[in-house]
Amino acid sequence: MDYKVEELSPVKRKIKVEVPTEEVNAALSATIALYRMQADVKGFRKGKVPSSVIESKFRKQVYGEATTDLINYQINEIMSGLSMQPMSRIDVDAQELVRDEDFSYSIEFEVAPKLDLPDYKGRKVEEVDVVVADEEVTEVEERILENNSEVKVIEDVRPGVDGEVVSVSFGAYQDGKIVDGIQAENFDLLLGQRQALPEFEELLKTLSSGESGETDITFPADFINENLAGQTVTMKAKVHAVKERVKPEMTDSVAQKAGFKDVETMRKGIRESYASQRKQMNKSAAQSELLNSIIAEIKEFPLPPSMVEDRIDRLLKDLEYRLDRQGKGFQSLGKTPEELRGGFREEAETSVKTEIFLLAVAAEEGLEISPEEIEATLSQLAVQSRQPLHELKKYYEDNNLIMPLKDRLLCDKASELIYDSADVKLIPAPTDGKPAKKAEPKKEAAPAEGGIQFQDKAEAVEWAVANLGLKESTAKGYSLAKLQERADKFLAENA
Repeated sequence: MDYKVEELSPVKRKIKVEVPTEEVNAALSATIALYRMQADVKGFRKGKVPSSVIESKFRKQVYGEATTDLINYQINEIMSGLSMQPMSRIDVDAQELVRDEDFSYSIEFEVAPKLDLPDYKGRKVEEVDVVVADEEVTEVEERILENNSEVKVIEDVRPGVDGEVVSVSFGAYQDGKIVDGIQAENFDLLLGQRQALPEFEELLKTLSSGESGETDITFPADFINENLAGQTVTMKAKVHAVKERVKPEMTDSVAQKAGFKDVETMRKGIRESYASQRKQMNKSAAQSELLNSIIAEIKEFPLPPSMVEDRIDRLLKDLEYRLDRQGKGFQSLGKTPEELRGGFREEAETSVKTEIFLLAVAAEEGLEISPEEIEATLSQLAVQSRQPLHELKKYYEDNNLIMPLKDRLLCDKASELIYDSADVKLIPAPTDGKPAKKAEPKKEAAPAEGGIQFQDKAEAVEWAVANLGLKESTAKGYSLAKLQERADKFLAENA
């Protein structure tokens, strides 16, 4: 076999391969030999069928498989000899083998560009120092005390107020008939925590123990129950009791219920947990800033087009998953497929640049990933996804995901190497006792003038669950406008 490599572009290669007749015939003979061992042909014992009979009877399969096997074997041999890692699918331009004739074919694929790496060691970078405020520890303590509160019936006959619990039976009615799914008996509702539609809470705050009342409520247009969205119902309710939540004093026994040895250990654990998470967050932010600054110095950085398109595909799949959880599709965004892809292109290109740069650093430094490291990572993923290790491993192998996993681990190693060699300067957090960036849900709301402006309802629901203490099902019952109104009110009250 002889081959010649052509450079079609900085990121694309073409290899022309010439295979002599003897190798062609050897490939055909090897495939025929396999068929002889397995084929059942009438008139012959298994394994004793003449090669000429096998070649004649199974010609199409034999020549097809022999061609594929030969090309795959030679591609692996060529790539190993060139120490070249394709960054895209390998496109093969080939006919079928012909006995007693030379064979030629070509392959094309994309590769990572050769980078003129800038100095990446000893760089200066600022990392926000970790600060855990006493108020944050106290806030967690308060939540623990809330969880351990006792609920006692208030003897005074009066309506409930925010912070108290009302035991209530209720139902929604339309045309005098109960609405399925909107009813409950002796349901305990904590007032003032936005766990129910505001109009319903306002009704309950007018009723003393033993009293009944009703009010008309119009469900939001995007209410989770589509059959009720925009519909007006009559909510009828009877309050059975008004209860108060009595918080205990913080003691060792309370701390033990929360899984700690005593109060001192609990407070230390809370502080260490905050510090650990914040340290990782601040370090990740500094790492990202450092890598971006280094990559920006690389003047020539051509990108393999298929890598960028593949990364866009992944981002679109993530978006599709988030929309699907909201019961929506791409059409709800009001954008064409081309506009959606265009919106992700810059993010995809940045991601690909980072990966290629880090893989180049890994090669420069001679970094490697051992089979034990691959196994350990798969074991960790199996635990996180609650899948049997052997099933997850087979999935990765069958779908050719081991190499991408190895590349990801190499990138992680290279990133750590760069950061470990950096001149890291700790700087104070922007505000006393507060983290540099609050650890919000994955989709963090974007700050607007004077508060928060949600991009969609899913973002608003996540924020409301995290900051207002609402149950997810309750938050989904509000319209985006109502959630925005509540967020604005919350921020104004806590400004």
